[in-house]
Amino acid sequence: MRNWIEVTGKTVEEALLEASITLKTTEENLDYEVIDEGNSGFLGLNKKPAVIKAAVKETKLDKAANFISDVLNVMGIKNEVKSSYDEAEMTMNFEIIGEDMGVLIGKRGQTLDSLQYLVSLVVNKESDDYIKVKLDTENYRERRKQTLENLAKNIGSKVKKSGKPVALEPMNPYERRIIHSALQDDKYVETHSEGEEPFRKVVISLKKGVRPYNKFHNNRGGYGNNRGGYGNKKGGYGRNSFNKKSNKPREPYRYGNIEEGEVYEGVTATIDPSEQI
Repeated sequence: MRNWIEVTGKTVEEALLEASITLKTTEENLDYEVIDEGNSGFLGLNKKPAVIKAAVKETKLDKAANFISDVLNVMGIKNEVKSSYDEAEMTMNFEIIGEDMGVLIGKRGQTLDSLQYLVSLVVNKESDDYIKVKLDTENYRERRKQTLENLAKNIGSKVKKSGKPVALEPMNPYERRIIHSALQDDKYVETHSEGEEPFRKVVISLKKGVRPYNKFHNNRGGYGNNRGGYGNKKGGYGRNSFNKKSNKPREPYRYGNIEEGEVYEGVTATIDPSEQI
């Protein structure tokens, strides 16, 4: 809500000057309404001062903050909106403070994302340049970012072991960028997005020419070695490679495979059955 004040002066011009001094701004930055133009009276008698109501003009940042507050008030959420503008990044940042912010965040941030989208429409409705909008509460964005980065590395590790591409559930562009960024320097896996909004999703797969981790820890078919033998480097049968009771080679350790519908950090993974390695 804007701070409107009522100011008097001998004339409207004097009242405007007084309002600009009180509100610490220039007359060009004032919105005002003339309540009474006043008059000088007859021979100085029955004079009436001019009366105006004035407030500092709303900036786009103010309009957006007021829009957020109005929406939350309608939702019955008591709130305080802190706003700032990063001129270099052309980004408006809004932090919402209040109780029961879980209602505002919604399932995996969907309600917060929806409100952020509406605020972006308000901000850019009459703007020549596109201004980015970031809406946050209780540091949710940073917590979600860390969760998605951990998810990306976890799924990337499983893809390296199984060789099977994994598709995550649909995400918004911001969250997809987090996944791509988390794995962009990985030597063995790559990411790409597929599908149409709002169902666009990230797929994590092995890079071309990369083989999955061998289930038997070797490259030539043997158990636990590099040259085909059991438990050693030269083809012999290592003592520790046999089961003491049956005198048979031990079952090699096998990496767990990704299962269809398996959920990691609240995100469901799916496997493309047409791409088996």
